[in-house]
Amino acid sequence: MILEIHNHGPLILATNYWESEYAAAGKFYCSINAGAIRLLVPQSQRLAIENMRAAPQVVLSRGPWPERGLVEAVELLFDDGTDNPYALYLSPESFDLLPAEPESGREWVLSAWTKKKNVPHKAVERLCRWRRVPRLPWLEPWQ
Repeated sequence: MILEIHNHGPLILATNYWESEYAAAGKFYCSINAGAIRLLVPQSQRLAIENMRAAPQVVLSRGPWPERGLVEAVELLFDDGTDNPYALYLSPESFDLLPAEPESGREWVLSAWTKKKNVPHKAVERLCRWRRVPRLPWLEPWQ
Protein backbone atom coordinates (compact mmCIF):
# COMPACT_ATOMS: atom_id res chain seq x y z
CA MET A 1 0.00 0.00 0.00
CA ILE A 2 1.33 3.42 -0.91
CA LEU A 3 0.77 5.98 1.80
CA GLU A 4 -1.33 8.92 0.70
CA ILE A 5 -1.47 12.21 2.58
CA HIS A 6 -3.64 15.12 1.51
CA ASN A 7 -2.43 18.47 2.82
CA HIS A 8 -3.53 22.02 3.35
CA GLY A 9 -0.18 23.64 4.11
CA PRO A 10 1.03 22.09 7.38
CA LEU A 11 -2.35 20.46 8.08
CA ILE A 12 -3.27 16.89 7.19
CA LEU A 13 -6.73 16.74 5.65
CA ALA A 14 -6.80 13.01 4.93
CA THR A 15 -4.50 10.00 4.91
CA ASN A 16 -4.66 6.22 4.57
CA TYR A 17 -1.84 5.81 7.12
CA TRP A 18 -4.05 4.35 9.88
CA GLU A 19 -5.17 1.58 7.51
CA SER A 20 -1.57 0.83 6.44
CA GLU A 21 0.88 -1.90 7.39
CA TYR A 22 3.00 0.78 9.10
CA ALA A 23 0.23 1.64 11.53
CA ALA A 24 -0.76 -2.01 12.02
CA ALA A 25 2.86 -2.77 12.98
CA GLY A 26 2.84 0.11 15.49
CA LYS A 27 5.31 2.22 13.50
CA PHE A 28 5.35 6.01 13.52
CA TYR A 29 5.58 7.81 10.17
CA CYS A 30 6.71 11.38 9.42
CA SER A 31 5.51 13.53 6.58
CA ILE A 32 7.14 16.87 5.79
CA ASN A 33 5.12 19.72 4.32
CA ALA A 34 5.06 23.53 4.53
CA GLY A 35 7.75 23.81 7.23
CA ALA A 36 6.09 21.21 9.42
CA ILE A 37 7.12 17.74 10.46
CA ARG A 38 3.90 15.81 10.92
CA LEU A 39 4.34 12.69 13.08
CA LEU A 40 1.61 10.13 12.41
CA VAL A 41 0.97 8.11 15.56
CA PRO A 42 -0.41 4.56 15.30
CA GLN A 43 -3.39 3.69 17.47
CA SER A 44 -1.23 1.27 19.49
CA GLN A 45 1.09 4.16 20.46
CA ARG A 46 -1.57 6.75 21.42
CA LEU A 47 -0.33 6.86 25.02
CA ALA A 48 2.91 8.42 23.71
CA ILE A 49 0.94 11.62 23.06
CA GLU A 50 0.96 12.41 26.80
CA ASN A 51 4.78 12.17 26.84
CA MET A 52 4.92 14.48 23.84
CA ARG A 53 2.59 17.02 25.45
CA ALA A 54 4.90 17.26 28.49
CA ALA A 55 7.65 18.82 26.37
CA PRO A 56 7.58 22.51 25.43
CA GLN A 57 9.86 21.83 22.43
CA VAL A 58 11.23 19.03 20.27
CA VAL A 59 14.84 18.65 19.18
CA LEU A 60 15.37 16.81 15.91
CA SER A 61 18.89 15.36 15.72
CA ARG A 62 19.99 13.92 12.40
CA GLY A 63 23.05 11.73 11.99
CA PRO A 64 24.38 8.17 11.75
CA TRP A 65 23.02 5.44 14.02
CA PRO A 66 25.93 2.96 14.20
CA GLU A 67 24.16 0.50 16.53
CA ARG A 68 21.54 -0.08 13.81
CA GLY A 69 24.00 0.12 10.91
CA LEU A 70 22.35 3.25 9.52
CA VAL A 71 24.39 6.05 7.94
CA GLU A 72 21.44 8.40 8.44
CA ALA A 73 18.65 8.40 11.03
CA VAL A 74 16.64 10.82 13.18
CA GLU A 75 16.15 11.23 16.91
CA LEU A 76 13.09 13.19 18.02
CA LEU A 77 13.79 14.32 21.57
CA PHE A 78 10.75 15.70 23.38
CA ASP A 79 12.73 18.05 25.60
CA ASP A 80 10.77 18.30 28.84
CA GLY A 81 13.72 19.38 31.00
CA THR A 82 13.96 16.04 32.82
CA ASP A 83 16.82 13.53 32.92
CA ASN A 84 14.67 10.98 31.12
CA PRO A 85 12.94 12.72 28.18
CA TYR A 86 10.75 10.85 25.72
CA ALA A 87 12.58 10.14 22.45
CA LEU A 88 11.80 8.40 19.18
CA TYR A 89 14.36 6.96 16.77
CA LEU A 90 13.39 6.78 13.14
CA SER A 91 15.05 5.34 10.05
CA PRO A 92 14.82 7.09 6.66
CA GLU A 93 12.00 4.68 5.69
CA SER A 94 9.87 6.33 8.39
CA PHE A 95 9.83 9.61 6.41
CA ASP A 96 8.40 10.67 3.10
CA LEU A 97 11.36 13.08 2.96
CA LEU A 98 14.18 13.44 5.50
CA PRO A 99 14.06 16.94 6.98
CA ALA A 100 17.00 19.07 5.87
CA GLU A 101 18.41 21.92 7.90
CA PRO A 102 15.98 24.83 7.70
CA GLU A 103 17.05 28.10 6.14
CA SER A 104 18.78 30.51 8.49
CA GLY A 105 16.28 32.15 10.83
CA ARG A 106 13.55 29.62 10.08
CA GLU A 107 12.44 26.92 12.49
CA TRP A 108 10.38 23.79 12.03
CA VAL A 109 7.15 22.89 13.78
CA LEU A 110 6.46 19.31 14.80
CA SER A 111 2.88 18.15 15.12
CA ALA A 112 1.70 14.71 16.22
CA TRP A 113 -1.42 13.35 14.55
CA THR A 114 -3.87 10.68 15.63
CA LYS A 115 -7.10 9.39 14.17
CA LYS A 116 -10.21 10.77 15.84
CA LYS A 117 -13.72 10.07 14.56
CA ASN A 118 -12.15 8.66 11.37
CA VAL A 119 -10.31 11.86 10.46
CA PRO A 120 -6.75 13.11 11.17
CA HIS A 121 -6.54 15.01 14.45
CA LYS A 122 -3.61 17.24 15.46
CA ALA A 123 -3.01 16.17 19.07
CA VAL A 124 0.22 18.10 19.77
CA GLU A 125 2.20 20.91 18.13
CA ARG A 126 5.60 22.12 19.29
CA LEU A 127 8.53 24.21 18.07
CA CYS A 128 11.11 21.83 16.59
CA ARG A 129 14.80 22.68 16.53
CA TRP A 130 17.08 20.93 14.02
CA ARG A 131 20.70 19.88 14.45
CA ARG A 132 23.28 17.62 12.87
CA VAL A 133 24.99 15.26 15.36
CA PRO A 134 27.96 12.91 15.03
CA ARG A 135 25.96 9.84 16.12
CA LEU A 136 22.65 8.62 17.54
CA PRO A 137 21.44 8.25 20.21
CA TRP A 138 22.32 11.81 21.24
CA LEU A 139 19.77 12.66 23.95
CA GLU A 140 21.17 16.11 24.73
CA PRO A 141 18.85 19.05 25.36
CA TRP A 142 18.94 22.07 23.04
CA GLN A 143 21.87 24.35 23.89
